[in-house]
Amino acid sequence: MTCRELIRNCTLLTILLSISFFIPGCSQDKGNGKKTFAFVTNGVDPFWIIAQRGVEKAGEDLDVNVEVRMPSQGVADQKRMVQELLAQNIDGIAISPIDPVNQDELLQEIASHSILITQDSDAPDSPRECYIGMDNYTAGRMCGKLVKEALPDGGEVMLFVGRLGQANARLRRQGVIDELMDRSEDNTRYDAPDEPITNEKYTILDTRTDDFDHPQAKANAQDAIAKYPNLKCMVGLFAYNPPLCLEAIRDAEKLNEIKVVSFDEDPVSLQGIIDGTVVGTVVQNPYQYGYESVRVLNGLANGDKSVIPENKIIHIPARTIRKDNVEEYWAELKALIGDAKPEKNDKAGATSENKKKSTEDQKDPKSDE
Repeated sequence: MTCRELIRNCTLLTILLSISFFIPGCSQDKGNGKKTFAFVTNGVDPFWIIAQRGVEKAGEDLDVNVEVRMPSQGVADQKRMVQELLAQNIDGIAISPIDPVNQDELLQEIASHSILITQDSDAPDSPRECYIGMDNYTAGRMCGKLVKEALPDGGEVMLFVGRLGQANARLRRQGVIDELMDRSEDNTRYDAPDEPITNEKYTILDTRTDDFDHPQAKANAQDAIAKYPNLKCMVGLFAYNPPLCLEAIRDAEKLNEIKVVSFDEDPVSLQGIIDGTVVGTVVQNPYQYGYESVRVLNGLANGDKSVIPENKIIHIPARTIRKDNVEEYWAELKALIGDAKPEKNDKAGATSENKKKSTEDQKDPKSDE
């Protein structure tokens, strides 16, 4: 194991252990007379720590109880957490569905017993009240524009992502493809993976998925470098993909040959932009995802339907970060979340009303944003 890999593993473990946790009893939550809302992520990642800050701030501002649950073991873990929340008569849940098509029954269950909204990744065919997050297709096209900046004369491109079952992943990927192919905007279009997509300038060789397995994600990057000697750009669509692509490129001693285009605000990606090893990144606003989710749930719980727009979508705009604005953005990010680490605890989840420690073994975190 390299020093960099050891640091990454330690960082992920610290994230998992540092997330605050509390599972309240129903009487304890309801006894203080406040409503309780839950924010359920699709994994464990620094991205969600930023969202947690927004959730906690909204809880303070609106004087409500809030919880953050971060499943580390995928669909089954997310389902378990949701059912625990429903058993506590939670007043509302904002969830990032891991596999919306195959989680329809779970989403129906939430809507039947509580208030359901989606955040980060949508489930438009579910009975959710609204979706809060960026327009992932538009963000994908923004990412495609970064690829064009990296390769103005064209070249071979490879895409990397955790899984394509999630709506956000599918839409980001399609946005990149449509931008590079100079197509009209159509977020219903879908190019199947495993077949090259090409025009006179760009060839998208393939889309590699890793199911949030970080060693597999790096292996995918290494394999692509070995298999395609003319590969010119690697695009990481989930936060952890670009840093792992960068590691594989360094290992292959091709930093000056292969460009990296990123998604989200991983510190390695931001430092890469400063160093010139990453072209740029498209970032979301997870803090606002958290804050807005609590605000909307609270409004709905109090009978205020005006918190939902007519189209039932609240888009939080994405931003493109390049060398000329990366340091300003990073300073904003640090000011928002602070440099201090959260209190050490042993299981993923949080509440602003009260915090207790709980011991439960966790496996390696698998995450997305």
